[in-house]
Amino acid sequence: MTSPKRPWTAIVLAGQRPGVDPMAAHFGVEWKALVPVGGEPMVTHVVRTLSQIAEIGKIVVLAQDTEALAAAVAVGGTADIMASSDGISVSILRHAGTPTAPWPVLVTTADHPLLTPDMARHFIAQAEASGGDVAVAMVERATMLAAYPGNKRTWLRFSDGAWSGANLFALRSDRARGALELWAEAEQDRKKAWKLFLHFGPLLALRAITRTIGLAAALGKAGRRLGLSAHLVPMPMAEAAIDVDKVSDHVLAEQIFQTRLDQPETAAH
Repeated sequence: MTSPKRPWTAIVLAGQRPGVDPMAAHFGVEWKALVPVGGEPMVTHVVRTLSQIAEIGKIVVLAQDTEALAAAVAVGGTADIMASSDGISVSILRHAGTPTAPWPVLVTTADHPLLTPDMARHFIAQAEASGGDVAVAMVERATMLAAYPGNKRTWLRFSDGAWSGANLFALRSDRARGALELWAEAEQDRKKAWKLFLHFGPLLALRAITRTIGLAAALGKAGRRLGLSAHLVPMPMAEAAIDVDKVSDHVLAEQIFQTRLDQPETAAH
């Protein structure tokens, strides 16, 4: 007899780096998570999307200023809003796997207003099917350019393609703590593949530099070094990799929201 699946906890990272955030300043708000897209704060969209997913039993929003975000979070749905720590990984480590945020944990960000229930369900299903401890969602360059030819992103280039992060991470067991600890150590290197994989030794970094290994294989090798199972989840939806980090992203996000309003059948995808 198989045991029932445990519901997922969704952790939404709604903090920002020290100093003035350019996006927040541009839109005249104090916190980036409150930048409006489609007429509502980004964090509202994310919480609303997660609230529609049956697999998610609890939502936790982590932010430096919980009071400033409380109203926007509440409009999106029922969620606990808690103070974050100085670093992203430290904040997740504090809560993941505790009664506050029991395993399995889905991590996403407040600047991901284009996230849809279908995207999150697809990722959760693939993460569960992998049977691993950690899963990372990415969008391959061809997928992005087929939908948005002019979109500019940071690409991690491997033998199996060029990849951009989709701000979706699955942490399914206590072994995932090893990945979070590495995240704390390597956070500043996250956009340069060879520097990131240098944390797993020079050979893996060299293979990343020379593109003689695919990203899926590199993640698998890196996970084994940490004593866990790590998997790549390629996302078929280009919008999964469009977070709102700059004004041009915001312009595109507004266009996509308008398209969803004009064509409601696309809004769930």
